[in-house]
Amino acid sequence: MSVWLPTATCRPETCLADPAPEVSHPRRALRLTACLVAVLAGLLFSLPVRMLPYDGRDRLARLWARVLLRTLGVTVHLTGPGGGPGGGGVLVVANHVSWLDIPLLAAGRPGRSLAKTEVRRWPVLGPLIAWGGTVFLDRDRLRTLPDTVAAVAEELRSGHPVIVFPEGSTWCGRESGRFRPALFQAAVEAGAFVQPVTIRYRLADGRPTSVPAFVGDDGLLTSLARVVAARGLVAEVTFLPPIPPPTPQPTRAGARRELARAAQAAVEGIR
Repeated sequence: MSVWLPTATCRPETCLADPAPEVSHPRRALRLTACLVAVLAGLLFSLPVRMLPYDGRDRLARLWARVLLRTLGVTVHLTGPGGGPGGGGVLVVANHVSWLDIPLLAAGRPGRSLAKTEVRRWPVLGPLIAWGGTVFLDRDRLRTLPDTVAAVAEELRSGHPVIVFPEGSTWCGRESGRFRPALFQAAVEAGAFVQPVTIRYRLADGRPTSVPAFVGDDGLLTSLARVVAARGLVAEVTFLPPIPPPTPQPTRAGARRELARAAQAAVEGIR
């Protein structure tokens, strides 16, 4: 599993205007402890799991992601064709709200993800993320973007699903960003389907919430503390019908923009 932890784009006065009900401090401590155990277990078993056939790794990744989310008190609702067309290489693209988005997608459609290079240096999580087959992007050296696109295209040709967040940063859910077309070029070059996914967070009473979002200058620990404190946090993940690659298979200008627009329209139609 891998995580891209981007800069937040939402303002506290907009996103946290309606605070969520909270659990007791002992329950928060229990959730944090269980989360740490789940992360350490993932680290411990990551190497032997990589030796299993792909189907076995896929099932264990789904199980681990669901256990992790349960330790955090998150109820997950998955809908739609999470398997993708033929179960092969698919570019999975979703709106981006939180660091929770990655385990949410893994719970329904495990795949290799795109992460910023700084994540590789994280203590404990860094090696786990790298061992998960992450494709890393140096966002301070955009001249490396063509190499990243080529790496993603190769993963798709090899039959591996790849997860990207084309908005490029997190949004609180009340606001959203434009799907940037650059990484859709990988689907064009590989002749791969694109599967749009919508991620939404709400409370048990149905109210939308931005509790899991990165807000202002939030760091991972601040966001984690808000998540484990929330009562009745529900995550809804909708896998939408896959979009076929352009035909005939070109690298013509505009093909990636067409895919980006079609994927964003599908996501916004649900969101």
